[in-house]
Amino acid sequence: MTVPQSAKWQVFVMEYARSKEQPWVDLISGMYNDGVVDLPFSFVLARNGERNVLIDTGFMQDEHSFSQKFGIPTWISPVRMLAALDIAPDQISDIVVTHAHFDHMGSIAEFPRAHIHIQKSELLSWYEAIALPRRFAHLTAIIDPDNLRTALEASIEHRVTLVDGDKDNILPGIHARLGSGHTIGQQFVLVDTDAGRRVISGDCVYSRRQLTGHNHDGVYVPLNNAVCSVWEQLKTIDKMNDELGGDLSKLVVLHDVERWKGHPVVKEVEGFKIVRLT
Repeated sequence: MTVPQSAKWQVFVMEYARSKEQPWVDLISGMYNDGVVDLPFSFVLARNGERNVLIDTGFMQDEHSFSQKFGIPTWISPVRMLAALDIAPDQISDIVVTHAHFDHMGSIAEFPRAHIHIQKSELLSWYEAIALPRRFAHLTAIIDPDNLRTALEASIEHRVTLVDGDKDNILPGIHARLGSGHTIGQQFVLVDTDAGRRVISGDCVYSRRQLTGHNHDGVYVPLNNAVCSVWEQLKTIDKMNDELGGDLSKLVVLHDVERWKGHPVVKEVEGFKIVRLT
């Protein structure tokens, strides 16, 4: 199918934080002998004319920041990273949230005019989980209740679309795919560009190795930090692989340690890079 030029986007990957010496095995099953990594955190900006869309938002810092709780010592404001491209918060028209963990949804309050697109099962499942007795707190350890409050306020203002499963063109040239596993209602996002379709992973995967297998044998590898089942994770990886058609160059992993390869760096702010996908 031919994609009209009006539905093609420029895509920028915006790094804004790094953890320190994160054990790989805490993230991905079977990586017992792979040591530690200074894991990057990022979100995506998609631009089409005057329209600026975020895929995830990053998080903000305060004295009770989740970054302190989870050992993320290096950070810069996502708002400042956008300012490096001359984009103000009120110029963000839409936010597509892959899932509600603090590092993907933690800055939504900074964009008061943006319309939020999130899976119905993602948002409602966290409202349910956070209401459970304290003994279930493991489920919500990476959830910031303030983000859920912000989403509720945006809903009252009719600035939220609850996506129900797979949906093409949630915005022209931007498509949602339900990707349950890491969370109940996670979604990964497809973006049409001049260079073809790109697949934005959310946290469905942290590494391409999860698609290729530890021994490059094609055996899918699940995450070690998920609230949904391994079965659902592997089905999501297979679904993502179908969208990729086996071409991993189309995959954008938000925690990818090798994201700079082959892509031009358009800005760098205090060591944090913005790359344009080509």
